[in-house]
Amino acid sequence: MFSRIVSAILLVLAGAVFGAIGTIAHQISVTWGIPIPLGLIGSLLAFTSLLVGLRLLGHSRLPALLAALGAIVVILLFTQESGGGSVLIPNNLAGQVWLIGPILIAAVVVAWPDVSVRRPAVNGLS
Repeated sequence: MFSRIVSAILLVLAGAVFGAIGTIAHQISVTWGIPIPLGLIGSLLAFTSLLVGLRLLGHSRLPALLAALGAIVVILLFTQESGGGSVLIPNNLAGQVWLIGPILIAAVVVAWPDVSVRRPAVNGLS
């Protein structure tokens, strides 16, 4: 029981770390003729990789859900204006995608059917 609680706390913390790093990095862009949001792309790919990896390695949806909750809570926390008036997620396209993207990714990954379990054959068909 204790190990499950520790695992749950570590999963939430891992998600929170991914959410915090993604929040800081999502505004990074490189201009090669047009601006390419490398920070946003990298942050969304890292978040997706974390959740898909947890979903594939775990035997349930709970590890991915806990990591997603940790990340989403941190992202929502960082949308708040600080005492000095600064925000980490500005009201621009990259900020809006970073705010909505992880929620949609988490919903898809957690709700995706379990494909690792093979169903038994029906009438000799596989």
